[in-house]
Amino acid sequence: MAVSEAAGGSSWAAGRAGPAPGAASGAAPGSGPAPAAAAGPGPCWAAVLACLSLACSYVGSLYVWGSPLPRDHPSVIKRRFTSVLVVSGLSPAFVWLWKELTGVKPDTPLPALLGLRLEGLVPATLLPLLLTMILFLGPLIQLSMDCPWRWLDGVRVAFDPRFWALCLGDVRWLRNQVVAPLTEELVFRACMLPMLVPCTGPGPAVLACPLFFGVAHFHHVIEQLRFRQGSVSSIFMSAAFQFSYTAVFGAYTAFIFLRTGHLAGPVLCHSFCNSMGFPAVGAALEHPRRRALLPCYLLGVLLFLLLLHPLTEPAFFGGAPVCAPRLGAPPRLLLTRARGARPGPPTPPPRLRFYRCRRTELYFCD
Repeated sequence: MAVSEAAGGSSWAAGRAGPAPGAASGAAPGSGPAPAAAAGPGPCWAAVLACLSLACSYVGSLYVWGSPLPRDHPSVIKRRFTSVLVVSGLSPAFVWLWKELTGVKPDTPLPALLGLRLEGLVPATLLPLLLTMILFLGPLIQLSMDCPWRWLDGVRVAFDPRFWALCLGDVRWLRNQVVAPLTEELVFRACMLPMLVPCTGPGPAVLACPLFFGVAHFHHVIEQLRFRQGSVSSIFMSAAFQFSYTAVFGAYTAFIFLRTGHLAGPVLCHSFCNSMGFPAVGAALEHPRRRALLPCYLLGVLLFLLLLHPLTEPAFFGGAPVCAPRLGAPPRLLLTRARGARPGPPTPPPRLRFYRCRRTELYFCD
């Protein structure tokens, strides 16, 4: 799942780049940036170590209390809320420290780098959620078939303040729908991707970042073994399966974060997926109305793949942050220099009728 260029303009893979680190100041005009040494392996190793430190800090904060109670006990959940929120609040300091130690100077403030900005917030919130609901078209229709409520009854419940007061009073609901999506997306997407993208480029970062997220979920094995919630083989098979789908989901939300430049979309999609759970394909195969239900599963996947690129077009979101894929010069600029051609100005993004198309540019070059 690679991050492609926006229509009509350069997106994550190309753009203007400042002089590469170490380039001679007296270079001839129009000669393009000097071939990059990618600033050496130091910044990339620093990024990987920072991501590992973030993942270990997040998971380690869950076990600082040493409680003998299971993870779903309300007192355990409340204590973990405290430690996870502290780690998440300190996680932007890892990005700031990485910038200071490596000398990487993004041309944007730290909050915008972490996806905390107002421009294009509404489409960046609603369109990824709509895309995720399309992917879950089959499970949503199956839920409507099996639910005894009418559609209007569900709408009434959704607008009933007593329903939300009941949810907010349930610490398990708060964990699954609010705290876990917010803190995990902040730590594993908003803080890790700005450090990985300058070293690996956006495509490999989308694939590498979820590995930290997937491995972090292996800590559930500790509790399952401690409370003997199954045989050792079944526990590890369940952990491997969980790693697989959490890694795929992490790649999807990382893609959304890079394309939109906002944190709100990944957080909402994470919360929605937690509420839906993994699609019950086995139950759908045995459903009495499976002949009508199974095509909905397939249709949802096909529509998701068709709409993935259009609904995450950076021009919808005020221009997603743009960065060079390496710590040196972008490959496209190096290619034009090798051919002796002078790189032209970047093509401006297409202007849309209903959205303001101002691009927030981000360059990881000194």
